[in-house]
Amino acid sequence: ALTLYFIIGTYINQPFSTPFDLTRVCCILVFVIFSRLVKCFFLNCFQFHKIVFTKMSDAKRKCRQYNTTYLKFGFIPSPSNIQLPMCLICNKVFSNEAMKPSRLQEHLQKVHPDKQNKDLSFFTNIRDNFQKAPSVSGLCAGSSKQCDDGLIASYNISKLIAKSGKAHTIGEELILPAVKEILETVLHHSASHSVIQNVPLSNDTVRRRIDEMAEDVEISLCELLVSTEFSLQIDESTLPNNEALLLAYVRFVNKGKIVQEMLFARTLITDTKGESIFNIVKDFFKEKNIPLKNVISIATDGAPAMVGRHRGFIAFFKNEIPGILAIHCVIHRQHMDF
Repeated sequence: ALTLYFIIGTYINQPFSTPFDLTRVCCILVFVIFSRLVKCFFLNCFQFHKIVFTKMSDAKRKCRQYNTTYLKFGFIPSPSNIQLPMCLICNKVFSNEAMKPSRLQEHLQKVHPDKQNKDLSFFTNIRDNFQKAPSVSGLCAGSSKQCDDGLIASYNISKLIAKSGKAHTIGEELILPAVKEILETVLHHSASHSVIQNVPLSNDTVRRRIDEMAEDVEISLCELLVSTEFSLQIDESTLPNNEALLLAYVRFVNKGKIVQEMLFARTLITDTKGESIFNIVKDFFKEKNIPLKNVISIATDGAPAMVGRHRGFIAFFKNEIPGILAIHCVIHRQHMDF
């Protein structure tokens, strides 16, 4: 490259033979371009070596570690980063390069000259008080833990209320006063207002908790039924206020155990015919993305709306799944015997 550079430069310095020497003009252009390329090449090489040497020096740079003897200068490791020294007196945090006795002692003598003659026990007491002092994060963590525990208790108690079938107001009217009485009388603990407040059990709260848990159970069950074969039990009943209610239960094998769960409860708005019942079941399965082919058997009572040959629920279901097994519900059969 240097030889070519020298030859072109020599040729350019010769006098022009003609006013329009195209060869000379081309050489000038090549010379200019080549000069720029050579310049860029050397600059890139310089930058590359600079980066390499910088990284090598950074790798060789030693990360200083804290030594317990630095406490006599009033320094401890920073709580946020143990590789950084922090002054116990002014709480100032220094870089890792300052993690050496001379720099720490210099700070103590210049900034806190009245403390430079203090013995080690003086700084030890300051350190212990600093570590025992409650931090903002610690206070927030404790408060958050109390709120989380109260939230869990609220859900668990709401679940018990739902299982017992009691009114939702029982939580606020009976359970919380009972808990307060037990704490004060049996355990001899003062039932602080914050403890009661951390367990919300108002009427609306209990209702909301029950709805949330029911929705979560339904989602988990439907996700399982998407890929599981199961048996379906359907029953329709008319309530005293002439409201027709449709209940659906499923039974399937999960992890080697037979599981039975309530699938849904729906109101029959128009009528209690087999077609209406089938449409509600089909719409629910479609909404939850549960394939109808996963149903291997159906248990119903002997009502015409269920077992009718042409217009019964099972007849409509067999039109969709011809191989379905229809069974008369054992519970209904026992009820008929009585």
